[in-house]
Amino acid sequence: MPGRQRLTEKIARNAKPTVRQYQLFDSVVPGFALVIYKSGTKAFNVSYRVGGRQRRYTIGQWPAWSVVAARERAKTIRREIELSCDPLGNRQAERVIPHVSDLIERYKDEHLPKLAERNQADQISMLTKLVLPTWGNRPVRDICSADVNKLLCQVASGRHRPARTNKQRSKQKHQDKPKPTPIRANRLGEILRKMFNLSVQWKMREDNPADGFHKRPENARERFLSLDEINRLSAALENSTDTRGADVIRLCLLTGARLGEVRHARFEQFNLDLLIWLKPAAATKQRRTHRLPISLEVADLVRRRQSAVPKDCLWLFPGDVPGKPVHEMRRYWQGILKQADISDVRIHDLRHTFASLLVSGGASLEVIGKLLGHTQMSTTQRYAHLMESPLRESVNAVAGYVKSKPSQHTQQVTSLPPQLPASTPPVLSATSLNASSPAPFSGPAKEAEYGGGWYSYQAPLHLQRPQ
Repeated sequence: MPGRQRLTEKIARNAKPTVRQYQLFDSVVPGFALVIYKSGTKAFNVSYRVGGRQRRYTIGQWPAWSVVAARERAKTIRREIELSCDPLGNRQAERVIPHVSDLIERYKDEHLPKLAERNQADQISMLTKLVLPTWGNRPVRDICSADVNKLLCQVASGRHRPARTNKQRSKQKHQDKPKPTPIRANRLGEILRKMFNLSVQWKMREDNPADGFHKRPENARERFLSLDEINRLSAALENSTDTRGADVIRLCLLTGARLGEVRHARFEQFNLDLLIWLKPAAATKQRRTHRLPISLEVADLVRRRQSAVPKDCLWLFPGDVPGKPVHEMRRYWQGILKQADISDVRIHDLRHTFASLLVSGGASLEVIGKLLGHTQMSTTQRYAHLMESPLRESVNAVAGYVKSKPSQHTQQVTSLPPQLPASTPPVLSATSLNASSPAPFSGPAKEAEYGGGWYSYQAPLHLQRPQ
């Protein structure tokens, strides 16, 4: 082995590979050497002993590291060794420190499978596009509340965007200022809070930097179909040649179910004798079994679908791909809206319309929440303001009672709107969705206004077209 000599750039450049790797030790810094591998690669390292064990710390390759720079690094390492430190041990310890990319992978593997598929896809998209490029290489323990707030502020203002191609960047230059996305920031904040809660359980850090993140105000979309719009929608569905698509829309409106729940509905989920739709936990957003009462009209719809599909078909609405449910409804929905002359309505707004009709029928928020499958009352609370008309009429009736003469008391009190019995689950009737049919129910009922249309309420809840 060649003797020690002061390493220079010339020596490093002229060192040739052999059939075996060898080292050229420096005479200035003990243990500092240039290693020449059989492949011709050359690298600087420092050899030392700690606790009786021989250690070798690689500084870097030549010529990326010059001889002078590598020697200075070797001096620093020797000083650490003299202070009873183990530079190589510290480096290895740093390598096992979990980074945010590791946390995201574990979160995806252990937590996300418990959620609905759509929820999984949304969370993976946000973590991959918004979090991973920014924090992926950072240790989990280094993320602080300021980092979380900064990221959420950028997302809320629309300034934090995924990496784009050159074509996308060119197109973006000619567009207006980024559109604020406060709701997206709130969803990301909730994901981060859950993920860092799990990081505490997994002993990756001791606290949660996303706890108490600033939640932006959200203006919930409130779009409900009026009676006239329901009539026009019903007429368009009656005239539609696509009976499968028409029944999908009808079932959404008659049950208030989400589109995904309707698309994945199976015949085995329906008990037509007890008039129950039992949605399995795997098919619901809340990942809980949902027992939903259905009307006779929904039962008729299910029977109609049984006769329309092959006997061995599991799905109410089979798709074009064998063995799969219907997937694409957007194009059909847009065509129906155009035919019905209705604008700015999503299929999900049929769920809001269902809830609004329940409110107009006198259903309590608790009943509405159970029918919609909500697990938190705060979710159902968005429909509370729709109860203002019946409440206002009740208050006016009380005022009239107080001002009236004793002989008029009974007459005034009986004008209060009837309440739903606690044991009576409200069910919507499909008859009211037929634009050409007469009023489907009779009997006294009070009128309540919502969403631009007038509906009647009585117990039990059914739709009644006002005369």
